[in-house]
Amino acid sequence: MIIEAPYKANDAITLKITGGDEVVARFVQEDNDTITIQKPLALVASQQGMALAPFAFTIELDAKIKINKSTVVFVYKTQADMANQYMTSTSGVQAAPSNFKL
Repeated sequence: MIIEAPYKANDAITLKITGGDEVVARFVQEDNDTITIQKPLALVASQQGMALAPFAFTIELDAKIKINKSTVVFVYKTQADMANQYMTSTSGVQAAPSNFKL
């Protein structure tokens, strides 16, 4: 039986943090205590609906940051349409059209 990892390096993942934030980021790596991510964006409410905004305003977007697993409620590979929107936001490359609606 082949067991596939739920996500791999450079995948867009969603983390729910104990403080309530929902974060979309690029997965870098993880160990027993931490998850390393890059280009974290938080899901926020705007007048036009849900949007992605900086998770931390005082760090470089490309910084690799470690999140303590003790502060994470869950981690899951981001849904494809939102992952495309995230990748477009962080790379400037336009993804294929999507039907993602929040």
